Amino acid sequence: MKLDKIPNIKHTGSDNFFLLSGPCAIEGEDMALRIAEKVVAITDKLEIPYVFKGSFKKANRSRIDSFTGIGDEKALKILRKVSETFDIPTVTDIHEIDDAKMAAEYVDVLQIPAFLVRQTDLVVAAAETGKVVNLKKGQFMSPEAMKHAVTKVTDCNNEQVMVTDRGTMFGYQDLIVDFRGIPTMREFAPTVLDVTHSLQQPNQSSGVTGGRPDMIETIARAGVVNKVDGLFIETHFDPANAKSDGANMLDLAHLEKLLSNLVAIRKTVNSL
Repeated sequence: MKLDKIPNIKHTGSDNFFLLSGPCAIEGEDMALRIAEKVVAITDKLEIPYVFKGSFKKANRSRIDSFTGIGDEKALKILRKVSETFDIPTVTDIHEIDDAKMAAEYVDVLQIPAFLVRQTDLVVAAAETGKVVNLKKGQFMSPEAMKHAVTKVTDCNNEQVMVTDRGTMFGYQDLIVDFRGIPTMREFAPTVLDVTHSLQQPNQSSGVTGGRPDMIETIARAGVVNKVDGLFIETHFDPANAKSDGANMLDLAHLEKLLSNLVAIRKTVNSL
């Protein structure tokens, strides 16, 4: 996948990593536009190719009373408005076969969640839309196993595929990023590091996933040093009151400083 294959993406000639970033879930139009406006300003300044991320619904919830969304079509229309307002591409995750065709009418990149990446019919449905497909590595899968997921997409005559590592489950309540997986998966497809989900602490006794946002820069720096192609960072202007995954999201107020530091690191790595 080349960045110029993603509609509306800017700074394709930049040597920077590209960025998938936004709220975990679309909570409403105002919040989505507010976050997108801030991230666009930062990424334009730093010349980082940018894709706005927002889930139109959340299917993987710990409890039945957890927030799942504001309505599929309503959220997808907001994603389209973000794209049209700021002339940027968007990405959302899908969970069912029928989601692929529906979401493809509104967004540029279809994301397969980590816990569903072995679902062949879902991966094929996404690939057959002709959209860019982002395959998140299962927490239970080796980096080498992602070659087969990539092949499912390319066998559908869709070369627009990338892989995202979101950590591997070790024990019941923690995830570890094995940075040896980055060069391995880059042999198959452009590789993204999902910084914030890698810092989740799932399956808490309360039924609400915990996290370690204090470690975001540590994980992101290691990814950039190891030449990851892109970074995935969920962000919100009020993480404590976000309706999904607030425990591991980055406060939007800290995004510019983080990305500035990461860009400086990437420039150093590129000069070696």
